[in-house]
Amino acid sequence: MGFPEKIRRLFFVSFRVWKYRSLSDCRNVSGTPVLHCPMLATGKGSISFGRNVQFGVIASPNFYTHYAYLEARNGDSKISIGNNVSINNGFSLSAISQVSIGSNVLIGVNCNIVDTDAHPLPPALRHTGEAISKPIFIADNVFIGDNVTVLKGVTIGENSVVGAGSIVASDIPANSVAAGNPAKVIRNL
Repeated sequence: MGFPEKIRRLFFVSFRVWKYRSLSDCRNVSGTPVLHCPMLATGKGSISFGRNVQFGVIASPNFYTHYAYLEARNGDSKISIGNNVSINNGFSLSAISQVSIGSNVLIGVNCNIVDTDAHPLPPALRHTGEAISKPIFIADNVFIGDNVTVLKGVTIGENSVVGAGSIVASDIPANSVAAGNPAKVIRNL
C-alpha cells in the first residue's frame, strides 16, 4: 500500500471515529480506548476502560463498514473493561445491570454481549420493557472467537477459550475450551 492510500485510509477512519464520538451520549466514561474503528457509547450508566483497550482491527472483516456499540442503559448500569483488551470489528455490548471484562482478553469479529433477555417471554408483557437482567463476568486471559454471543448471567473463567459461532448461555469454568450452541466445555487447557 502506497503513501496516498495510507493517507486516504487514515482520513476515512479518523472521520468515522470522530462522527461516532460526537453521536455518543454516555457522559460517565472513564479511560480512553484506542479506536481503530468507530465506537458509539450510549446510555445513562457508567463505562470504564483500563489501559491499552483497543477497538477494531484493520486487517479483519467489516473494518470499513461496522462500528462498536456499548450501551450502559440505566443510571445504575456498569460496563468495565480491564487492561490490554483487544476487541475486533462489529462488537456490541448492552448492559442493564453489569458487564465486566477482565484484562488481557481477546474478542473476535461480530461478538455480542447482552446481560438481558431484552423482552419478557409472555406475549402480554413483551412491550412493557421490563426485561430480566443478570450480570456477566468475563475473567482475565479469555479468548472469545468470532461471531460469539454471551448471554445474561454468564461467568467465563480465566484463561478460557470460546469457539467461533458459540452461544454462551451458562458458565464456562476456568482453563476450558468451550464451543457450540449452547456452548459446552469440549476440553480443558
